[in-house]
Amino acid sequence: MMGKFSVCIAMFLALAGCSRDMGDLDEYIMEMNAREPGIIKPLPEFKPYESYAYQSGEVRDPFRTFISQTARALTIKQPDGVRPDINRPMEPLESFPLDTLRMVGTMEKESRFWALVRASDGTVHRVQPGNHLGQNYGKILEITNNRIQLIEILPDGMGGWIERETELALTDAP
Repeated sequence: MMGKFSVCIAMFLALAGCSRDMGDLDEYIMEMNAREPGIIKPLPEFKPYESYAYQSGEVRDPFRTFISQTARALTIKQPDGVRPDINRPMEPLESFPLDTLRMVGTMEKESRFWALVRASDGTVHRVQPGNHLGQNYGKILEITNNRIQLIEILPDGMGGWIERETELALTDAP
């Protein structure tokens, strides 16, 4: 019984909102129409875009790589200069940058001298002269008790290659 009564009250309130009395809305519309219209500012004048056409045929093209005539002559004169051997198989330590490799010790057996190198992934590798390490085609030249001397082949920025000697020193840290 109480449920039917609640439903009846709810329907009565819902239907009470459906009256046709819109006097306050009509009054608001008449008030808005009676107002003077506001002033709208005109749109600003835009200057037309003037594109720039590069017309200096005698000047160097700024979108081409600049190599001086001297550097170009050096590159042409020395085509058989230093180059990395890209056809040889890569060695495991060539996948690590040289600054992440650490010399941690040496070994000697039957007059052969090896160095122990720890890579950044924690593995220790045994290397000897002639092995390669680092990402710049580094080749081990000599191993002593406290250092590995190697030579790297680096691009010179002009299409050629240069050699750079460097070394890995024995580290005390574990």
